[in-house]
Amino acid sequence: MPGHWWQTLRAHLEPVPVADPLWRRALVACPLARRLDPERQQRLRKLAALFLARKQFHALAGAVLDDYWRLLIAMQACLPALHQGTASLRGWREVLVYPGEFKVRRSHHDGHAGGATEGGEAPDGEATERGPLVLSLADVQLDLEQPWDGYNVVVHEMAHKLDMLDGPPDGVPPLVDIPRRRWIEQFQLACARLANASRDCPDNPIDRYAAESASEYFAVVSELHYSQPSLLRQAEPAIAALLEAFYGRSPAEGCEPPGFCRSR
Repeated sequence: MPGHWWQTLRAHLEPVPVADPLWRRALVACPLARRLDPERQQRLRKLAALFLARKQFHALAGAVLDDYWRLLIAMQACLPALHQGTASLRGWREVLVYPGEFKVRRSHHDGHAGGATEGGEAPDGEATERGPLVLSLADVQLDLEQPWDGYNVVVHEMAHKLDMLDGPPDGVPPLVDIPRRRWIEQFQLACARLANASRDCPDNPIDRYAAESASEYFAVVSELHYSQPSLLRQAEPAIAALLEAFYGRSPAEGCEPPGFCRSR
């Protein structure tokens, strides 16, 4: 008779499928998943079940999580991983969920003064190498209600997770069938264009926050790929093409309203 270790390993490799009523309910609430073709929906369902089996969810600061909300988070987290496969979920184990924005304390080293100071900020998501995926439940809910507005916190943080699969974040995730040099060159050029653009330019859908680093640029344009691909294509056609090759065709094609992007 198989021991406990074998049962645990089997559950890890062959997770319990998502029940039909729960899947149908979550599919109604998640437009990004609902617009996938049936074949990709089935792959997403299996990958989400694997995500739920491998990741430990923790509700913090009064957040309330049930199977429905865990599945909605898993579905959105697995969308960027759908084209990459199960291996793209490796390297971390926990999902921390706060009810809203959460306080993060960061240390900043001052090389000239030889010391470190700490500052606080209140993000709506965070991802660190081998650390947890941290999310604001309020922002997850808003993204489900406004799926075509240029913003998706789960996609943003999962892009960081994909970026960190091969080391510290640098805006270059592990690539298959995409020339690494081409990726780096096009992203460097696009990030420089954004950094040098006039701050009062209203026509660029890419949030200026993306210019902070190559890693943030990749995460921000990943959000646009899943929520406003046509605007991304107008602003940066080479980046849009690379992301389509990396993630697959966006489920938002033909849905997003023209010219609208929720600001951070």
